[in-house]
Amino acid sequence: MKRFLQEFKTFAMRGNVLDMAVGIIIGGAFTSIVNSLVNDVFTPVIGVITGGIDFSSLSFGIGGAQIMIGNFINAVISFLLVAFCVFILMKSVNTLMHKKAQEAAPPAKAADVVVLEEIRDLLKEKK
Repeated sequence: MKRFLQEFKTFAMRGNVLDMAVGIIIGGAFTSIVNSLVNDVFTPVIGVITGGIDFSSLSFGIGGAQIMIGNFINAVISFLLVAFCVFILMKSVNTLMHKKAQEAAPPAKAADVVVLEEIRDLLKEKK
Protein backbone atom coordinates (compact mmCIF):
# COMPACT_ATOMS: atom_id res chain seq x y z
CA MET A 1 0.00 0.00 0.00
CA LYS A 2 2.85 2.35 0.85
CA ARG A 3 4.43 1.76 -2.59
CA PHE A 4 1.09 2.43 -4.27
CA LEU A 5 0.74 5.76 -2.44
CA GLN A 6 4.32 6.69 -3.36
CA GLU A 7 3.64 5.92 -7.05
CA PHE A 8 0.47 8.01 -6.90
CA LYS A 9 2.35 10.90 -5.30
CA THR A 10 5.01 10.70 -8.02
CA PHE A 11 2.31 10.68 -10.68
CA ALA A 12 0.32 13.54 -9.15
CA MET A 13 3.37 15.76 -8.64
CA ARG A 14 4.71 15.22 -12.15
CA GLY A 15 5.01 18.52 -14.03
CA ASN A 16 2.57 17.78 -16.83
CA VAL A 17 -0.17 16.77 -14.37
CA LEU A 18 0.22 20.03 -12.49
CA ASP A 19 0.27 21.96 -15.76
CA MET A 20 -2.93 20.22 -16.80
CA ALA A 21 -4.57 21.06 -13.48
CA VAL A 22 -3.66 24.74 -13.85
CA GLY A 23 -4.99 24.65 -17.42
CA ILE A 24 -8.31 23.22 -16.27
CA ILE A 25 -8.67 25.86 -13.54
CA ILE A 26 -7.82 28.69 -15.94
CA GLY A 27 -10.14 27.14 -18.52
CA GLY A 28 -12.98 27.15 -16.03
CA ALA A 29 -12.42 30.83 -15.29
CA PHE A 30 -12.07 31.58 -19.00
CA THR A 31 -15.39 29.84 -19.66
CA SER A 32 -17.29 32.52 -17.75
CA ILE A 33 -15.61 35.25 -19.83
CA VAL A 34 -16.47 33.53 -23.12
CA ASN A 35 -20.04 32.79 -21.99
CA SER A 36 -20.51 36.43 -21.01
CA LEU A 37 -19.16 37.57 -24.37
CA VAL A 38 -21.58 35.27 -26.18
CA ASN A 39 -24.62 35.90 -23.97
CA ASP A 40 -24.16 39.61 -23.30
CA VAL A 41 -22.58 40.85 -26.53
CA PHE A 42 -23.13 38.53 -29.50
CA THR A 43 -26.55 37.08 -28.71
CA PRO A 44 -28.28 40.49 -28.41
CA VAL A 45 -26.68 41.60 -31.69
CA ILE A 46 -27.87 38.42 -33.40
CA GLY A 47 -31.32 38.99 -31.85
CA VAL A 48 -31.45 42.45 -33.43
CA ILE A 49 -30.30 41.11 -36.81
CA THR A 50 -32.79 38.22 -36.83
CA GLY A 51 -35.65 40.25 -35.42
CA GLY A 52 -35.59 38.54 -32.03
CA ILE A 53 -36.30 35.03 -33.27
CA ASP A 54 -36.31 32.55 -30.40
CA PHE A 55 -35.99 28.93 -31.42
CA SER A 56 -36.62 27.49 -27.95
CA SER A 57 -40.35 27.03 -28.56
CA LEU A 58 -39.87 24.99 -31.76
CA SER A 59 -40.90 21.40 -31.24
CA PHE A 60 -42.69 18.51 -32.82
CA GLY A 61 -44.29 15.38 -31.52
CA ILE A 62 -43.64 11.78 -32.37
CA GLY A 63 -46.15 9.52 -30.72
CA GLY A 64 -46.29 10.64 -27.10
CA ALA A 65 -42.83 12.26 -27.13
CA GLN A 66 -42.27 15.96 -27.66
CA ILE A 67 -38.99 16.67 -29.51
CA MET A 68 -37.65 20.11 -28.51
CA ILE A 69 -35.69 20.85 -31.67
CA GLY A 70 -35.58 24.56 -30.83
CA ASN A 71 -33.49 23.97 -27.71
CA PHE A 72 -31.09 21.94 -29.81
CA ILE A 73 -30.86 24.73 -32.40
CA ASN A 74 -30.15 27.25 -29.62
CA ALA A 75 -27.44 24.97 -28.22
CA VAL A 76 -25.81 24.62 -31.66
CA ILE A 77 -25.89 28.39 -32.20
CA SER A 78 -24.44 28.96 -28.73
CA PHE A 79 -21.69 26.40 -29.39
CA LEU A 80 -20.80 28.01 -32.71
CA LEU A 81 -20.62 31.44 -31.10
CA VAL A 82 -18.44 30.17 -28.25
CA ALA A 83 -16.17 28.31 -30.68
CA PHE A 84 -15.89 31.43 -32.85
CA CYS A 85 -15.02 33.60 -29.82
CA VAL A 86 -12.37 31.15 -28.64
CA PHE A 87 -10.96 30.98 -32.19
CA ILE A 88 -10.71 34.77 -32.44
CA LEU A 89 -9.15 35.07 -28.97
CA MET A 90 -6.61 32.31 -29.64
CA LYS A 91 -5.78 33.75 -33.06
CA SER A 92 -5.12 37.13 -31.41
CA VAL A 93 -2.95 35.60 -28.69
CA ASN A 94 -0.99 33.56 -31.24
CA THR A 95 -0.42 36.68 -33.36
CA LEU A 96 0.88 38.58 -30.33
CA MET A 97 3.12 35.68 -29.30
CA HIS A 98 4.46 35.36 -32.85
CA LYS A 99 5.28 39.08 -32.95
CA LYS A 100 7.07 38.82 -29.58
CA ALA A 101 9.08 35.84 -30.79
CA GLN A 102 10.11 37.72 -33.94
CA GLU A 103 11.19 40.74 -31.91
CA ALA A 104 13.18 38.61 -29.47
CA ALA A 105 15.04 36.50 -32.04
CA PRO A 106 17.75 38.27 -34.04
CA PRO A 107 17.48 37.68 -37.76
CA ALA A 108 19.58 34.75 -38.95
CA LYS A 109 22.53 35.56 -41.19
CA ALA A 110 22.43 34.33 -44.73
CA ALA A 111 24.72 31.39 -45.55
CA ASP A 112 26.87 33.45 -47.94
CA VAL A 113 27.40 36.10 -45.26
CA VAL A 114 28.54 33.45 -42.79
CA VAL A 115 31.01 32.04 -45.32
CA LEU A 116 32.36 35.50 -46.14
CA GLU A 117 32.84 36.24 -42.44
CA GLU A 118 34.76 32.98 -42.02
CA ILE A 119 37.01 33.88 -44.98
CA ARG A 120 37.59 37.32 -43.49
CA ASP A 121 38.53 35.82 -40.15
CA LEU A 122 40.94 33.36 -41.79
CA LEU A 123 42.61 36.19 -43.74
CA LYS A 124 43.01 38.18 -40.53
CA GLU A 125 44.71 35.21 -38.86
CA LYS A 126 47.21 34.86 -41.74
CA LYS A 127 48.37 38.49 -41.43
